[in-house]
Amino acid sequence: MVALKWPRIEPNPVTDHSAPDGEPEVPTVSCARCDREWDLDREVSEVGVGGHAIEQFALDHERHTGHYPDDVRPWIVRCRRCPDGERFLSERSARRWAQTHARHTRHTVDVEAPTGDDDVVTAADE
Repeated sequence: MVALKWPRIEPNPVTDHSAPDGEPEVPTVSCARCDREWDLDREVSEVGVGGHAIEQFALDHERHTGHYPDDVRPWIVRCRRCPDGERFLSERSARRWAQTHARHTRHTVDVEAPTGDDDVVTAADE
């Protein structure tokens, strides 16, 4: 999960101006460790709506700071046999990577869930 804040919007069923001052809604991500908050207007405009701007910001934040923003816990997939592995913010992406790696290499892959419900994927699981 990503700590997200949306601007307060007054409902107005008559017009399509749903955001204050005609501004589009922009998600905000916070990080207590950095003592900062970011509006993701640039990220949303670059990747578009539905383009996973929040997830990309969280991944970029971790790459550059060594930690994730508030409330972000990644899915971690690690091959038991080779140094390959990745971090994902969605279960679907993590499992797809694990299944694809196991299928192509016949290696066993550990899937570490942010909730602690870990799993193992093997080539036989396909």
